[in-house]
Amino acid sequence: MDRAGVGRVCLALPGATLDHPFGPGHDAYKVGGKMFAMVGAMGGLSFKVSDIAYEVLTETGHARPAPYLAKAKWVNLADPGDWDDAELTDHLKTAHALIVAKLTKKARAELGLT
Repeated sequence: MDRAGVGRVCLALPGATLDHPFGPGHDAYKVGGKMFAMVGAMGGLSFKVSDIAYEVLTETGHARPAPYLAKAKWVNLADPGDWDDAELTDHLKTAHALIVAKLTKKARAELGLT
């Protein structure tokens, strides 16, 4: 999946927005003001995963710990084009859901995510 494909998947998720807090070369996808995925200037993709998915993906070499975000259980793919589109779509949907679950009840209601 290329940068545009990641954008289509992420922006199709409820309440998702695109921001560029790290400059125009970085696409940060957010929900409720909190980032769930990011495409870097060089094309790498980082996204939030569950604790179990973090262990599986990093230990098997399918992904590496995301720079600066690994402590929060984010992984990084150097080339998201190497991944099956359906599998990557599922991971992005999960990343979105993990962040939505951390939003306040009020924030979820304002976004229509209750």
